[in-house]
Amino acid sequence: MPQGARIAVVAGSGSLPRDVVSALVRAGYRPLVVAIEQDADHFPVSAKDFDVWPTPVERLGLVLPKLKRAGVTHLVLAGGVSQRPPILKVRFGLDILKVLPRLIAAYARGDDGLLRAVIAYIEENGIKVVGAHEIAPDLLAPAGVITRSKPTKADEADIAAAFEAARTIGALDIGQAAIAVGGRAVALEGIEGTAGLLARMRDMRDHGRLAGRKRGVLVKCVKPKQELRADLPTIGPETVDAVHAAGLVGIAVEAGRSLIMDHDETLKRADKLGIFVVGLERPE
Repeated sequence: MPQGARIAVVAGSGSLPRDVVSALVRAGYRPLVVAIEQDADHFPVSAKDFDVWPTPVERLGLVLPKLKRAGVTHLVLAGGVSQRPPILKVRFGLDILKVLPRLIAAYARGDDGLLRAVIAYIEENGIKVVGAHEIAPDLLAPAGVITRSKPTKADEADIAAAFEAARTIGALDIGQAAIAVGGRAVALEGIEGTAGLLARMRDMRDHGRLAGRKRGVLVKCVKPKQELRADLPTIGPETVDAVHAAGLVGIAVEAGRSLIMDHDETLKRADKLGIFVVGLERPE
């Protein structure tokens, strides 16, 4: 980041926005946090090291002109949005009207199409979008096994099957995750996200077709054409707990293209529960 850059962080849910803001403060910047209400309410309105603009999600379309007036040069999109408001409730400024048809079309295509359109619009207005992983690279998953527990040969077959399934649904912009048990994919992530997928897997354990099937693996990977500056696959302590509750024994994510939140606590909890965590090298 150039010296003197004015950096804004659009902060959603989870711990990622907090980690990004902390990394910027440590690097000597005073970030401007656009805290999405009901998702990033943990940011205090009055803070010593950064500025905070609480903003309802449906009014994010009005923020860009304010960021330009505040001299913002770089923008980071960090964290999730719990609810995507109906398009008729979203408020736009006059400057956005000329690209509104493009955004509405992208909105209809799905999350990845919308993110690409939003990032393009922001950069057309002179603000460079930066990935959260570029600000806090220590959050990226390393390659290889990073826990005491290691996958067996059968687990590696599950990893391969779930990875193929996750890539397939990713190409359709459906989700980033899949679960495999016994060498075949048995559950795919939908709009409910990874937490919902794991809850569904927990309920499926009594299904006749899974009778006697033990172990199983969750795999998360980026979509084949995903915009890498937003919405990278993410795991954290809650993921480990949910994996264990679902009767699975491991998690595999793409090395260098996935985030591990609360890194030390995540691995500590995985070791305690006997869950392995693996960073996968992306195949050519």
